Amino acid sequence: MSEGSAGAGEGDASAILIPLQEARRERLGMPVSFDRRELDLILRLYGRMVAANEWKDYAIDHLEDRAIFSVYRRASEVPLFQIVKDPKLAKRQGAFSVIAAGGRILKRGHELARVLGVFDNRLKLVKA
Repeated sequence: MSEGSAGAGEGDASAILIPLQEARRERLGMPVSFDRRELDLILRLYGRMVAANEWKDYAIDHLEDRAIFSVYRRASEVPLFQIVKDPKLAKRQGAFSVIAAGGRILKRGHELARVLGVFDNRLKLVKA
């Protein structure tokens, strides 16, 4: 094997792209957070659901390994849904997921807008 081919192999290993904000966050030990674009998508959905009288309150948690947007019908209850950003899963299943109250994952993916699409066609309980 020549030196040129060995250099090409090493070049492939260093070609992995890591977002600058993620590298900085890990280096400084900062918690994971939603960026402005992600929060905009989430809060637009939240506004629609509040207008439809489905959701009443929310909480945002920025943890060391993930960020969580929890949605409540009432502040005293457990969250109805959690929108989670977990950067460690970004290369595998996708960094974003929607989790129901029982812990069941409703949708997971790489793009937040697609994951939030799970709320578009949601069946609603009709009280008789």
